[in-house]
Amino acid sequence: MLDMLAVSPHPDDVELCCGGLIAKMTEKGYKVAIVDLTRGEMGTEGTGEIRLQEAEEAAEILGVTVRENMDLGDCRLGYGFTEGERLAEVIRKHKPSILIAPYGD
Repeated sequence: MLDMLAVSPHPDDVELCCGGLIAKMTEKGYKVAIVDLTRGEMGTEGTGEIRLQEAEEAAEILGVTVRENMDLGDCRLGYGFTEGERLAEVIRKHKPSILIAPYGD
């Protein structure tokens, strides 16, 4: 069971948006996980493999307990049942007290 789970479309989104919060939480002993939906392979900086490695390094620096990547395919991420069900399985597995997710307007 986790104290907090942060969901991110791409590796580095969580670090940019709430890395400070994650660092404070882990510093205080809370168990925090990050789940990236894609590898970010369509980004302009580096390959999917490089971005995965950078994500692991960032997780270590932040003190994250678990970092997972669902590899749903960058720029092909949909709002269908399959994607939602897979994410729901991850949330059920970790049972976080707090869930952080992006808000798309």
